Amino acid sequence: MRAAYAHAIPPSLQLPKSSPVASMTTPQLLVFATLFGALVLFVWGKWRYDVVGMLALLTLTLTGVVKGNDAFKGFSEPAVITVAAVLVISQALQKTGLVNVLVRGLGRVGNNMSVQVLAMCAVVALLSSIMNNVGALAIMLPVAITLANRAGRSASTLLMPLAFASLLGGMTTLIGTPPNLIISNLRRDLLGEAYNMFSFTPVGVAVAAAGVLYLAFLGWRLLPQRVSGENRADLYRMADYMTEVRLPESSPLAGQRVMDLGKVEGVQVVSLVRGESQRPFPTAFTVLQAGDVLIVEATAAKLTELVEDGQLTLVGNEKITPEQLASDDVTLAEVVVTALSPIVGQSAVSLRLRQRFNINLIAVSRQGQRLRERLVNAKFKAGDVLLVHGPRPSIDEALSTLGCLPLRERALDMVPAGQTRKMLLTGGIFLVAILAATVNLLPVAVSFTAAATLMLLLRLINLRDVYESIEWPILVLLATLIPVGAALSSTGGANLIAETILGLTDGWPVMAVLVVVMILTMNLSDIINNAAAALITAPIAIKIAQGLDANPDAFLIAVAVAASSAFLTPIGHQSNTLVMGPGGYKFSDYWKVGLPMEIIVVAVGAPMIALVWGLS
Repeated sequence: MRAAYAHAIPPSLQLPKSSPVASMTTPQLLVFATLFGALVLFVWGKWRYDVVGMLALLTLTLTGVVKGNDAFKGFSEPAVITVAAVLVISQALQKTGLVNVLVRGLGRVGNNMSVQVLAMCAVVALLSSIMNNVGALAIMLPVAITLANRAGRSASTLLMPLAFASLLGGMTTLIGTPPNLIISNLRRDLLGEAYNMFSFTPVGVAVAAAGVLYLAFLGWRLLPQRVSGENRADLYRMADYMTEVRLPESSPLAGQRVMDLGKVEGVQVVSLVRGESQRPFPTAFTVLQAGDVLIVEATAAKLTELVEDGQLTLVGNEKITPEQLASDDVTLAEVVVTALSPIVGQSAVSLRLRQRFNINLIAVSRQGQRLRERLVNAKFKAGDVLLVHGPRPSIDEALSTLGCLPLRERALDMVPAGQTRKMLLTGGIFLVAILAATVNLLPVAVSFTAAATLMLLLRLINLRDVYESIEWPILVLLATLIPVGAALSSTGGANLIAETILGLTDGWPVMAVLVVVMILTMNLSDIINNAAAALITAPIAIKIAQGLDANPDAFLIAVAVAASSAFLTPIGHQSNTLVMGPGGYKFSDYWKVGLPMEIIVVAVGAPMIALVWGLS
């Protein structure tokens, strides 16, 4: 599969083969200091990674390492445009119900755990090869929870394997994950030709197949059954944090509106009983009357204050159930906070959920345990599971704005009625785009952008969905770090690191050095965004290949595979973060399952790279 020009590296990019490493220049010191600072900020996590990427770019631009005219060229790179187009197409595939066709048969896989994991991981991996990894995982989360509950089994045995499978599937095609697009972009700059749609497939499929088999027959057994059905039901134990109070004739609250009670910090009115009728989620303008029974959510201190000031009578809460808070129009829903959600780091009181979105926050679960602290002051984290209450349309609208995903159980026969034509049209446009890119009729970025635009014009997806589907932080990160990665090469920094690695591995076989590059990239990807890991390590890998007189394609593919193998931590990839709360996982659970997975990736990936691409 290697092209005849595989070693035709431009002289300006070639690595000097003589002399020991020279002392670092000022531009190199600036690049290394900036990258080190960025790594520290990535791991710290206080600032989001797109902000860190912008700071790194501005630092190198203001110090003159990156020319001002080149600072924002990353935003026009084909890799960035392609990622945006693929995200839009992924949304269209979901909206029209096309991806649901692959999910419909999962309800009939039976209760054998290995078979369930195998079937679900295979579907997630397949979806991830053609759409956004997190999107593929989000589709499967409610299905996995449904199957686990049916079997009376912990969902924790399914969720992490699904997250890992979404990463494995992404490495099988050009559009499956941003690192593949970055590597293809770099190859175009280096050798004049980018990778095609299926250049990553032979190695990626072999690694993904081995990984899925490991997850199905061994990986899930290493996971704790930490979140049982009883633990999940803990969110719904209303009596733990809700109370019924009655307004007597003498209460000063009679004649006031529900919104007046909501002004008391830490108190929520979630239901109202008046005579024989019950009003789940009473409106803010509902006028309270003597004799009303309110179901309120409040801390013990706030409840005491409310009862005393309002001269209320405690009724008792032993009979409060989820059914009392639901109706045809009002429901309770579990949702999970995504890594890119704008509510991360904010509290319920700062978000003003009732006033802005017409929903109540009932409870929060973190790593499988319900938070006992006051909800109004609790700051949300990625992976938190929220129990929210309100009208169904309000909840659906709020989830889109708040960056949360539903965990509600749903039917497995999920193709929307009347969507067959749209589904087939969306699939047809997508297949034509893939074909056009594969046969080089159009560049990948142009092909997929045209497909996304056509889907919009044909009303297969609306304009709001287009903009909401694009993960802008990912695009900003890519666009800002592309010039930073170029600076690592242009200043000779990549040469310096490559010389150091070559010195440490002097006399080693090319295969052994390839394995070292994979391990270094995987370790970096475990602590920072995988796209950032690829942008940092790919220039170094090219220099190492040139220093060994080896095939640069082999080292580029190795970086692509390794950058998509963030299995040791919950922070290496959004998919890992997304399942942490619903699965009740601890940090240590990831490396217990992830370490054997990374060993498998190297053990299968390195020989496959040598077989498919050749090392020399």
